[in-house]
Amino acid sequence: MARNSHDLGKLALELRNLGRRVETASIDLASNEITTSLKELLGRGLIPSVVINNAGAAYTGSLAEMELEHWQWLLQLNLTSVFQVFQAVIPILRISGGGLIINVSSHAARKAFPEWGAYCTTKAALESLTRCIAEEERTNGIRACTLTLGAVDSPLWGTNSVCSNFDRRAMLPLEQAAAALVYLAQQPSTQVVEDLTLMPATGAL
Repeated sequence: MARNSHDLGKLALELRNLGRRVETASIDLASNEITTSLKELLGRGLIPSVVINNAGAAYTGSLAEMELEHWQWLLQLNLTSVFQVFQAVIPILRISGGGLIINVSSHAARKAFPEWGAYCTTKAALESLTRCIAEEERTNGIRACTLTLGAVDSPLWGTNSVCSNFDRRAMLPLEQAAAALVYLAQQPSTQVVEDLTLMPATGAL
């Protein structure tokens, strides 16, 4: 996974140099091409055992003044795209005998923050979606869980849709969030960590 095609290509090259087979696709999760692009990617012969939904965005601003197009954009990226990915991969996971879906959530799913209402809503819905997927697909050997994160020092804070003055030095490093994902992915098929919550030692910022 990567935020842009350049970073994705760089990561793929590093993995191929380690002797790994890597297939990539650049997909705009805000577009209507998700399902078609994913089916093309899955048709290349690799069967995923772990699917991680980590893409997302944030928006800061009053709910009362938020434009509908911004609301719909955030819902698409943080929630609907996860549903679309799920629908694209579920047939192949069922055929292969199971797998693990990890959805990256936020502690904002459980705590309301002023000016972050839209983001809180999408993450709360994502948690519920994950639990529903887990229940519906349990008999197919498919597990679903969430990685719930506090503030992570990621490129999200430099986007135009976010306005904040948090001390990024107090945030979780990207490497710690990645390590938590690896931990979840390495759980044996006989068990599942339904949610792993990782927070900065300083608490919510």
